[in-house]
Amino acid sequence: MAPPRKARIAVSSAHAVLYPDGKETRLSITKALHQFNVFRDARFEPDWLSQQEEWLHDEDRKVLEDHRSQLGPSKLDNLLKPSDIKPENPFFASAGHASLIDYPTAKGLQEIAAKIYAKGGIISAVCHGGAIFPGIIDPFTNKSIIPGKRVTGFTTRGDKEKRVLDTIKSWKRPTETSADDAGAIYVSPPAESADAAFASL
Repeated sequence: MAPPRKARIAVSSAHAVLYPDGKETRLSITKALHQFNVFRDARFEPDWLSQQEEWLHDEDRKVLEDHRSQLGPSKLDNLLKPSDIKPENPFFASAGHASLIDYPTAKGLQEIAAKIYAKGGIISAVCHGGAIFPGIIDPFTNKSIIPGKRVTGFTTRGDKEKRVLDTIKSWKRPTETSADDAGAIYVSPPAESADAAFASL
């Protein structure tokens, strides 16, 4: 019997005040669960991967605990680190605005993604998860993997509509600008504020 196909889902461990009412942005466990289930339904064996060990807010941990029977204890108790990942596994960067904070400097995640890319593996992201792309360096060119490629992600207009663009600009992390600065060709998703904007390399 062939071994199960793996899927590694990178999740953000960052949190910061983002919204005008003082609410924070952080990993949305319900979104991460959706991505987990999509991979599992496609007969992959998915696991979560994070740059930091402390990646869950208390409220989200409760949601995750409620799904313990569905996910199995190993998914909760053995969160993977970049050093745990084999380069042949596909890489998926989940999202949320928090990913704009830690993905651009998440060297461990970027390095494993670069190894997977160099072996012809799939590197993909959804929503703001593409913030990781500029920092994934192709070992054959010593440049980002995205120059000249068409990428998508959450739009600047969508962030403006959510009244969070000024904060994101203060982080120097707008999705479209980051893609342009890295030499990629940014393509807006069909809906201007589509949370489901997905890019795959």
